[in-house]
Amino acid sequence: MFLLNLLLALAWVALTGQFTPVNFVIGFALAYLLLWLAQRTAEPAPYFGKARQALGFALFFLWQMIKANLQVAYSVLTPRYRMRPGVIAIPLDVQTDAEITLLANLITLTPGTLSLDVSADRRVLYVHSMVLGDDVERFRREVKEGFERRVLEVLR
Repeated sequence: MFLLNLLLALAWVALTGQFTPVNFVIGFALAYLLLWLAQRTAEPAPYFGKARQALGFALFFLWQMIKANLQVAYSVLTPRYRMRPGVIAIPLDVQTDAEITLLANLITLTPGTLSLDVSADRRVLYVHSMVLGDDVERFRREVKEGFERRVLEVLR
């Protein structure tokens, strides 16, 4: 369904002749609405149920980016602030390549953190944090209950 939605959005852009991001978003929204109206099954397709989760996920990630940017800015601009960097092993509940890749990339995109490696058995993700502090469990909990839980909600 997602690919069909993309194709319809691209068709919209081609038909209108306006190759702008705003026009693509409008086409994507119209295609989504069209596909939602056209579904004929008694049980709605999972694609339509994921839209709310995807929006919530995007808002969550935006909020995490804002918080992390402020924390990194404070760390850099405050000379007496003692950063406590460290590497932490985070046990994974995500299993597929797509889930692991998305989680690792989201962590890396968040300022102050970097995904370093995944264990050979794909059950542990090693993450470097610029401001790990003394409470390692809090950091691990934030990743698992924040990023990982939402990745699982969106992709499963």
